[in-house]
Amino acid sequence: MVNALVQINENANRVLNIIKAKYDLRDKSEAINLMAEQYEEEMLEPELKPEFVEKIRKGEHLKGIKFKSVDELRQRYK
Repeated sequence: MVNALVQINENANRVLNIIKAKYDLRDKSEAINLMAEQYEEEMLEPELKPEFVEKIRKGEHLKGIKFKSVDELRQRYK
């Protein structure tokens, strides 16, 4: 684990306190860790994650079903 001394503004401090209370966390460092995890999941490109690359490689050999129109697709899955 890495220790870091950080300076944050008042608004960031309030946000951390809200996250800490909402998720019943022990301290602000847990709130920062949670924020980093959520940022990674939502904002970073999924193709950079090894799990995503593996998932795609497993499905490369699969063939898709071709449809001439959206209506044809809808008819198949009604």
